[in-house]
Amino acid sequence: MQNSSFTNPKMVKLARVLIIIVIVWIVADFFGIKPTSFFQPKVGMRPVTQPLGDLGADERASIEVFKRISPSVTYITNKRFQRDYFSFNVMEIPQGTGSGFLWDNKGHIVTNFHVVYEADEIEVRMRDGKSYDADVVGADPDHDLVVLQINATNLNISPVMIGNSNDLQVGQKVLAIGNPFGLDSTLTTGVISALGRTIQSMTKRYIHDVIQTDAAINPGNSGGPLLDSFGRLIGVNTAIISPSGTYSGVGFAVPVDTVNRIVTKLINHGKVGRPGFGISLIPEHIMSRIGTEGVGILEVFKGSSAEEAGLREVKRLSNGRVQMGDIIIEVAGSKIRGSSDLVRILDKHEVGDEVDIIIIRENVKKSIQIVIQSVN
Repeated sequence: MQNSSFTNPKMVKLARVLIIIVIVWIVADFFGIKPTSFFQPKVGMRPVTQPLGDLGADERASIEVFKRISPSVTYITNKRFQRDYFSFNVMEIPQGTGSGFLWDNKGHIVTNFHVVYEADEIEVRMRDGKSYDADVVGADPDHDLVVLQINATNLNISPVMIGNSNDLQVGQKVLAIGNPFGLDSTLTTGVISALGRTIQSMTKRYIHDVIQTDAAINPGNSGGPLLDSFGRLIGVNTAIISPSGTYSGVGFAVPVDTVNRIVTKLINHGKVGRPGFGISLIPEHIMSRIGTEGVGILEVFKGSSAEEAGLREVKRLSNGRVQMGDIIIEVAGSKIRGSSDLVRILDKHEVGDEVDIIIIRENVKKSIQIVIQSVN
């Protein structure tokens, strides 16, 4: 006699349903679908937690600075012309990018010299997306600064406010606005990590009194403004120290006092006369062998202010011996221990200024007045 459970239609139907469920379960598991998720209740969006209070005063200040200054920060593209080897057509090739900022209402843009170095064409893009072709007004590679100019008609953008760098303090909050990696209108914050740093420009000359900051500065930030908490310009971001080439907590900015002086000269004259006396110096490694602090005068150039002041250069005597020239040990009340000290002091003066210097001549100290001249 057959088992009635195998012939009962209801039981057969139930068995088929169970087999289908098992097959579906196995297939779903094979494709990584959890069948149990079909039976779980749906999850809604979490409710918004209301803040306990308003944003802090420091946050509101940073937001206000960014809103006010960011429209004047520009995105700069350095382009070069290159001829196609096959078609001989001339193409524009982007060579690099950087940041800059609006200096005044006449369309002058300040940025780093290395941002536009060897450019055949320079494009300046404002935050509103408008692009302008820029002309070079003047450049000072020694301080890594350049002034560009765009058509200022209907810009309706306020230039950055100018601060000063002689009363800055380590620990003071700073803000950097720029275009790192091509990401425009980026704000980073930090503090002044150190003051009075010295870095080298592209020309291998030293830039003195540089600001060090831990605000994130990456490739593309070069030429952008470094601001204090009031939104005033205190420096132009120019370099980083990083083995990888990206942010590592050490960035540098040319101080605004230097920027203000250099930019004014570039706008007015198109160039900056390097202040000097019209002399060449004895190499420092030779001076260190002599064991004398100061800078030794190797040569006095004809017609220079040094010649007019009666400074003496190194001379070879008739008996073959070398007679030491004058050694400058003090300029305008500041001690001179090496050539970098002399450059730093001269950079604080204008061409035409008359300064007192103290020299050592034949082991005797002597005070001389000399006029600072423009040298190349």
